Amino acid sequence: MIEWKPLGAGARPVPQPVATPLVWGGAGGGALVLVALLNTVVGPDRPELALSALSLLAALLGLCARFTAAPGTALLCWLFLNGFAIPPAGTLTWAGHRDTTWLACLFTAALIGTALARLLHARAAYRRLAPGPSRTDTATGDGPYDS
Repeated sequence: MIEWKPLGAGARPVPQPVATPLVWGGAGGGALVLVALLNTVVGPDRPELALSALSLLAALLGLCARFTAAPGTALLCWLFLNGFAIPPAGTLTWAGHRDTTWLACLFTAALIGTALARLLHARAAYRRLAPGPSRTDTATGDGPYDS
């Protein structure tokens, strides 16, 4: 008779997040490319579209980052949004309520991405470590769920 055994060598650890400077480099480079692409394709008069794209970028970067990288990620995305996605290009301005809302939106997106990644990694680690009935227990009726 053939007995099936898993090939894994034991419990795998939860993946380590990427270093914060690498995440910030990705945020700066990604924001530059996204804003330049949107300004070329759509035009600079659509900051809502740029905010949506940069929020998605911040959330995606949050999937591989630490929680401590979220403020810097949001700030870098906001700098490119404020500096190049709204006219006049290349000039940083501060319009109290609008920019506060944009920073909060970008920060929230980065935090949601990071929290989602931590939740998925923890769930996967729990599934790898949680005991379950083996194939022989369910075939013979001797498992913990058979009474």
